[in-house]
Amino acid sequence: MQSTRSFTDKLFLVIKGLGMGAANKVPGVSGGVVAFVAGFYEEFIYSLQKVNSKAFKLLINGRFKSFFRYINGRFLSLLFLGMIVSYFSVSKILDFLIVHYELYVWSVFFGMIIGSIYYINKDFKEWNSRTVIALCIGIIIGVGISFLDPAKENDNLWFVFLCGIISVSGMTLPGFSGSFILILLGNYVLLLVDSVNALYDTIFDIFKGDFSFINNPVRVKTLKVLGVFTLGSGAGLVTFSHILNYVLKHYKSITLSILMGFIIGSLGVVWPWKKTLYKTTEDGALLLDTTGEKIIENYRRFMPEINSETYIAIAYIILGILIVLALEWYGQKTRKVDV
Repeated sequence: MQSTRSFTDKLFLVIKGLGMGAANKVPGVSGGVVAFVAGFYEEFIYSLQKVNSKAFKLLINGRFKSFFRYINGRFLSLLFLGMIVSYFSVSKILDFLIVHYELYVWSVFFGMIIGSIYYINKDFKEWNSRTVIALCIGIIIGVGISFLDPAKENDNLWFVFLCGIISVSGMTLPGFSGSFILILLGNYVLLLVDSVNALYDTIFDIFKGDFSFINNPVRVKTLKVLGVFTLGSGAGLVTFSHILNYVLKHYKSITLSILMGFIIGSLGVVWPWKKTLYKTTEDGALLLDTTGEKIIENYRRFMPEINSETYIAIAYIILGILIVLALEWYGQKTRKVDV
């Protein structure tokens, strides 16, 4: 692994973080797929699992440079910088595009998932009865999750912490969408819309010198929820990375088979031709979040009609596949010089 990175490498790493952050926010899409296809998934897992007792000893003893080097800090900091920026930029643009161009956005993601399946499968040579069974298990879990009914919103801090642990799986498990899991847990709007908007408004208020939000109990509670969710996500990242690092070392072929199954199973979630269903009251009135947006409840899938819109959507599916092939090409180029 390179100890130094060129400016171009650093820039591309931030861009990869942007891609992971945007993918993590879209229900049905996994940031782990971006890491896998772009060729830095194993380095990502390896770096996260270095956040262990030795790392904390270095930190407590004030050996900050050693700590930063030990956890591959430059790689992680640039990647997470991209993810953070994404939540306030790229993911906002995606929110807009999904509202106004829903079919085409889902078509691109559908194509990217298909391209990801091709990418993982093309170099996988260890097909046998065990890996086929593992693949089927992954598909069954992925499809089963996509048809579950969402729960009601719950802002209990222990449950929010658990949501953080579970939702971060989308970054470490390709094909396992953390944001879609949050929809099923009932907390997608609370944790990825309301909380992020509250943080954005708070930062904006601080820059203006306005600290009146301290006396706003709703804002304070939402920020507290976001803080607990962030702690849970951090705990989940470290925990999952240790588990995945172990299974990738000892059961790599079976693990890759299950991950491939997850990705195949997630195709149902990102199926472009679907109608978005929104939460309503018993008398049929739409329920809105704190920003006035309609709250997504689930999707109803249907087969496309043969028309110009469908042909355009198919073109976007092809575009999604080409994006993955481009990421694969860049990942191969990077791997030749990294290790």
